[in-house]
Amino acid sequence: MTPNKSKLSRRAAIQSFLALAGSTAIPLTSLATELEARDKTKVKITKLETFLVKPRWIFLKVHTDAGIIGLGEPLLEGRALTIQTAIKEIEPYLIGKDPRQVVHHWQAIYRHAFYKGGPILTSALSGIDQALWDIKGKLLNIPVYELFGGPTRDRVRIYGRASNAEQMKQRVQEGYTVIKTGVAHVNPARAVENPKFIKYAVENFASLRAAGGDTMDIGIDFHGAIPPQTSKILIKELEPYQPMFIEEPCQPQNVDVLVDIARGTHLPIATGERIFTKWGFREILEKGAATILQPDLCHAGGITEGRLIAGMAEAYYAVIAPHNPMGPISLASGLHLAASIPNFLVQEQVSLGEGYLKTPFVLQKDGTVLTPAGPGLGVELDENKLADKINHDWKNPETYDATDGSVVDW
Repeated sequence: MTPNKSKLSRRAAIQSFLALAGSTAIPLTSLATELEARDKTKVKITKLETFLVKPRWIFLKVHTDAGIIGLGEPLLEGRALTIQTAIKEIEPYLIGKDPRQVVHHWQAIYRHAFYKGGPILTSALSGIDQALWDIKGKLLNIPVYELFGGPTRDRVRIYGRASNAEQMKQRVQEGYTVIKTGVAHVNPARAVENPKFIKYAVENFASLRAAGGDTMDIGIDFHGAIPPQTSKILIKELEPYQPMFIEEPCQPQNVDVLVDIARGTHLPIATGERIFTKWGFREILEKGAATILQPDLCHAGGITEGRLIAGMAEAYYAVIAPHNPMGPISLASGLHLAASIPNFLVQEQVSLGEGYLKTPFVLQKDGTVLTPAGPGLGVELDENKLADKINHDWKNPETYDATDGSVVDW
């Protein structure tokens, strides 16, 4: 290669590319100059701002000197003040830095901590990650999924909730094609339950199946609150009604117990809302503990880590169903993940943004929402409607056995 060719300028390269692409109708010199200037413009983070938002959420704004504000949703249920403090501790690292180096900042925040991982650090990091991708997309005037080679789909299937047959009928009328329910019970499950407990739970699920019909996909969340001894019996009795998945049939700390449960049924096992980063999901995939992974993009490491987890899952023929009982910024992050990976199943949501966003998401007749079209995450907060939702003091439920007062899992 000659010295002159090796020193081909970025501007000349852009002009050559645009010419080859047939963009002759566009003034090449001006466009190339604009792209080059945009690439070289210095942007700095100036401030991180958090808000407690009802019912139990935290919204994050990452401010820049370019006037662009990135939105994120760092959250750890029942530990809102702890997460606010964690964000404040991370803030000095980010001030003055270029927000576009998203992965570099993820690595620095995670790896510069001697005690790596855990729900507090990764929840704070998750919200920051969402906000940085939002900024990058806004600066480039494209949706986040475009940065990842998407979209892989133009709409995203979401699910609603129903606890009884009447609620199921309402969800059907609203257009949902996927519903999640819980294990119906009168009292918290004991380690070994009696036939009455099992019958009550199964009959309730059967009523949901009857009301929703055979075309409705119905997942059931054990919430880690059903001990594995009882989970095995309950799963076996639910099999004739073909739940879409069994979610968290035991606590997440012991993967081998989850493996044992998974091997005892043909129903898909789902887990992941309390698993953090790619390292947490590695063992689940390697041992075949679940075929539906539910990383929470507010806990597991944000969009950056969500994509890596999805890539790992694809190699094991596992699919992604992001956990999200949070707010609309978290939902938007999940929609962008769904639009940038091939192995997406369904997206959880509890709010489409009504009362929080200027333009809430809309449930389509086929049980989906359209992928966001705007730059960044594609959402804008409605500050006026948010005004009466600022601050909360939400706490985790404290649950006890009614017979002896002993502590049981929430």
